Amino acid sequence: MRRRAFLALAIAAPGLARGFDPVVPGVPLAFPRDRGAHPGHRIEWWYVTGEVEGPRGPLGFQVTFFRVRNKAAEDNPSRFSPRQLLFAHAAIADPARGRLLHDQRAARLLGDLVRAREGETDVRLDGWTLARVGPAYQARIAAEGFALELDLVPTQAPLLQGDGGFSRKGPLASQASYYYSEPQLEVTGRIVAGGAPLSVRGRAWLDHEWSSALLAPEANGWDWLGANLDDGGALTIFRVRGKDGATVWATATRRARDEQATTALATAIAFTPRRTWTSPRTGVTYPVEMDIAAGAERWSIRPLMDDQELDARSSTGTLYWEGAVRVESASGARGRGYLELTGYSERVPF
Repeated sequence: MRRRAFLALAIAAPGLARGFDPVVPGVPLAFPRDRGAHPGHRIEWWYVTGEVEGPRGPLGFQVTFFRVRNKAAEDNPSRFSPRQLLFAHAAIADPARGRLLHDQRAARLLGDLVRAREGETDVRLDGWTLARVGPAYQARIAAEGFALELDLVPTQAPLLQGDGGFSRKGPLASQASYYYSEPQLEVTGRIVAGGAPLSVRGRAWLDHEWSSALLAPEANGWDWLGANLDDGGALTIFRVRGKDGATVWATATRRARDEQATTALATAIAFTPRRTWTSPRTGVTYPVEMDIAAGAERWSIRPLMDDQELDARSSTGTLYWEGAVRVESASGARGRGYLELTGYSERVPF
């Protein structure tokens, strides 16, 4: 509880939202620079999800690192002062088990032991790493009860979300982030989950996002979908939800295999829950199966398995559903992706 309260103070207190680097439109993203950390901004995350095939069938996986700037500690001259915090979540969705395997870490940035490097992706926390090595990303996670050793090779150019990487998250232009994705990552490696290492191969999706803004006051959480389509395309749809369940802001992007992006109007997106699942541990109910209308497109979302709840209240102070899903459009397009559902138990502290 003490750690959770500290995190809430560090990232959510309105008085601490001032003095961070701003997010403004028209700033071009540059690579490799923007693959690295942006310590002047309030919060940042690198988020990798994917589905792989192994000898036992499909497995979903998640690796996420969060960096938080803690302004309350910046006047302390000690090298041990928690001016920058790093959090990490990792999970495996195995239908043969029927329940998510997950673990989490939290620490202050400290030299090379806990770091988020500027200029290139290289985040490390207690032996957990996500780093760009040559043309590929490497994820190395030795977690409680499972391990990931995955190489992820980009096959497409980064997808700049929103307006050239300036991604609105609310009705005010100040409610925004810098945001790009790397869909259709080719994954190879090993997963260990309660037995011998399994050789796996599949596709993954990387999101990198950084911001200094707080959610709109009326917002409670969000529903987010990122999917690799079987034809080589990419699909992103998300909405920010109000306390009453109504949509505060929504947007969608579909990029074809030839990497030409189109964006649907925010007012033309609707989420319709078709089936819910209630966690036997927390009692929280999530809409794990949905229909989503985005412009003229209609998408059906079905989970790889229902129990993909991740309890991160001891690190980032959040309780959310983060799950591997299958997607299919009314026109017959198909894909595999991840659905994130937050704010169904209480307001997210972001």
